[in-house]
Amino acid sequence: MPGRFATPRRRASWISRDYGSILLGSADQDPRQVRVRIQVLLTGAVIFANLIGIVIAVSLGAVGIPEPSFLRRDLLQINVVAVPVYAAGALLIGTLLGTVIVTRGLRWSINDQIPTPVDVRRTLAARRRLMGMQFVLWLGAAVLLGFLYGAVDTELVPKAVLITVMCGLVVVAISNLLTDLMLRPVSAKILQAGLGWRGSSLRSRALSAWMVGTGVPLVGIFLVVFFAAFSPETSKMNVFVAVTVLTAVAVGVGMLVMILFAWSVTGPIRSVRTGMARVRGGDVAVEHDLVVYDASELGELQFGFNNMVAGLREQERMRDLFNRHVGRDVASAALAADPELGGAERVVAVVFVDVIGSTQLATRRSPTEVVDLLNQFFGVIVEATERNDGLVNKFEGDAVLSIFGAPVVIDDPAGAALQAAREIAQRLRTEVPDLQAGIGVSYGTVVAGNVGAISRFEYTVIGDPVNESARISESAKQDPRVPWASGRVVDAAEPSERTRWKPVASVVLRGRDEPTQLYVPRLIPNAAAGESGEGSP
Repeated sequence: MPGRFATPRRRASWISRDYGSILLGSADQDPRQVRVRIQVLLTGAVIFANLIGIVIAVSLGAVGIPEPSFLRRDLLQINVVAVPVYAAGALLIGTLLGTVIVTRGLRWSINDQIPTPVDVRRTLAARRRLMGMQFVLWLGAAVLLGFLYGAVDTELVPKAVLITVMCGLVVVAISNLLTDLMLRPVSAKILQAGLGWRGSSLRSRALSAWMVGTGVPLVGIFLVVFFAAFSPETSKMNVFVAVTVLTAVAVGVGMLVMILFAWSVTGPIRSVRTGMARVRGGDVAVEHDLVVYDASELGELQFGFNNMVAGLREQERMRDLFNRHVGRDVASAALAADPELGGAERVVAVVFVDVIGSTQLATRRSPTEVVDLLNQFFGVIVEATERNDGLVNKFEGDAVLSIFGAPVVIDDPAGAALQAAREIAQRLRTEVPDLQAGIGVSYGTVVAGNVGAISRFEYTVIGDPVNESARISESAKQDPRVPWASGRVVDAAEPSERTRWKPVASVVLRGRDEPTQLYVPRLIPNAAAGESGEGSP
C-alpha cells in the first residue's frame, strides 16, 4: 500500500541536491559512494556515542558521585583491568556486529535496488537491533561491574549499576539521533518508492534530547544528594565537586544533543525555504522538486511542498496551454474575472489572411507536408501580429483572423494592423515561398466577447469589418505580393502609417451594394527582380 510520501519511481534531480548536510553527499551520487558513506558514518556514530557514554561513566564514577568511592586500592584490578578490557571488547564487538546488522538490513540500498515492503521491514529491524545491541552491551557492563564491585563491597553495587544503565540510555539516545541523520539517503529511497516508513518523530527526538541533556544530570545530582545524606563521610567539598562535574556533563552533552536535534530539524526546513525562494521567483520545474529524506513530520512538510509545487506546475502548464489556444490577452482577461457570454462594442482593425490554392496544395503534397507548411505560414502571422500588439483570434483551416484593439485597447489599432499586414506579406514571400495568400485589412465597430454556450464558448469579434476583411482578401489574391486594405482603415491610421499606402481601385465586394475603396502599400515588390518599386497591381 503506498505510503504517505508516495512519489513516482524515478531518480530525479532535486533543488536541494543534498540531504541537509555535506557529510551525507548529494542525492545523485554514485551508489557505491552512498554505501561507503553510510557505512562509515554509521560506524563512526556508534563509536562516537559509546565513547561519550564511557567518558560520562568514568566522570560520574570517579568524581561525579564521590561516595561510595571507586578510587580504592582494593578495586585497582577492577578499575585498571576489568573495566578497560570490557569497554574495549564491547566497543569492538559492537562495531563489528553493528556493521553486520546494518549491511544485512540495507543490502537492497547497497545494491541500488528499489525497496520492497520486505526490505523496509528488514531496515526497521536492523535499526532496532542496532539500538538494542548497544543497550544490551551496556546492560552487560552493569551486570558485570555490579558483580565485580559487589564481590569487594556491596555498597558499590547500586552506584555501579545506576551509572552504567544511565550511560547506556545516553548512548542509545545519541545513537538514535545520529542514526536518523545518517540514514537520510536510505529514508529518501524508501519514501521515493512510496512505501510506508516512519522514523523518529519530532516529539521522540525532543524527548531523547531532554533525557540526555537534562534527565541524566538531574538523576546524577539526586544520587549525589542521596548518597551524601546517608554517608556522613561525604564533605561539602565532595558535593560541590560532584555537582560541578554533573553540571559540566549536562552542559557538554546537552549542547551536543541539541545540536543534533537542531541539525535534524533545520535541514528539511532549510530545503523547503530554499524551494519557496525558487517558487517565488517563478521556478516550478520538475527537476527542482525537493528530495524527501526525513521520515518524521518534517518529511510531510517536504512532501506537501512538492505536492504544492506539482499543483503550481500543472496550473502553469494549463495557463500556458490556455495562452496558446486563445492568446495571452484573452487568457489574462478571462483569468482576471469570471468570463460571461456576450460582449461589448469595440472599434478594432481586422487582418484576414487566406491561402491561395489550398485545394491544389492538398492534392500535390502529403498531409504531413501540408501541415508543416501551414505551421510555417501560421508562425509568420502569429509573430507579426503579436509584435504589433494584435491577437490571432482564430485559425480557420488555411485562413487566419487577427484583430487589433480587443480585448486590449491600443492607441492606433488601424496603423498596427496595416503595419502587421505589410510585415506578413514581406515575410511570407521570403520565408514561406511555397505558399501565397490574400491579405485583407479592414476597420470599424464590432462586438467583441464570448460567443457559444455557457459550457463551451470562445472569444471572438463579430461585425462588418470581419466580413469586409475576408472579402478584401479574396480581391487581394489577384496580387498576393502585397496586402490590400479598405479606405476606412487607411483613413483611421496615424499619418506615419497612412502615407505608406495609396489607393488602387474601387471595388464592389461580394455581398455588398456600395463600392469599397481599396489601398495597397506604395512600395510594391517587382515580380521579376524581387526588388521594390512604384507600381500598381
